[in-house]
Amino acid sequence: QVQLVESGGGLVQAGGSLRLSCATSGRILNTYTMAWFRQAPGKERDFVAAIRWFGGNTVYADSVKERFSISRDNAKNTLYLQMNSLKPEDTAAYYCAARWRSIATVPRSSNEYDYWGQGTQVTVSP
Repeated sequence: QVQLVESGGGLVQAGGSLRLSCATSGRILNTYTMAWFRQAPGKERDFVAAIRWFGGNTVYADSVKERFSISRDNAKNTLYLQMNSLKPEDTAAYYCAARWRSIATVPRSSNEYDYWGQGTQVTVSP
C-alpha cells in the first residue's frame, strides 16, 4: 500500500511558476510509474506527465510540454512537478498517481493507476 500526499498548489499570475510535490509513504518499487493528472471543474481528469521511478523516463501531455517538468527524488521518495509559464487554462486540481505494475509503455489513462493523492489546487489568474 502506498499513500500519496500532494502539496505546493496555490494562486499565481499568468506567466508565473509553481512547484508541486507528492510525498509518498510505503515502499516504492522499481516497477513503479508515477504521474500527475489534473481536473478542472466540470471536466474529465487529464494526463499531465509521468515518470518511471527506475530510469527516469518521462512523458508529457502536448499542452504542457516545454513548460512543465516532472522529476523524482529517490532518496526522499518524493515526486515533483515544476510548472513554468503558467496559463489560466492550467487552472485545475492536480493529482499525484502511482502504478505499481510494470508496463512497457508509460500509461496516460487514469484507469491504469492504482494509487491517488487527495489533490492540490492550482489557480492561475489572467
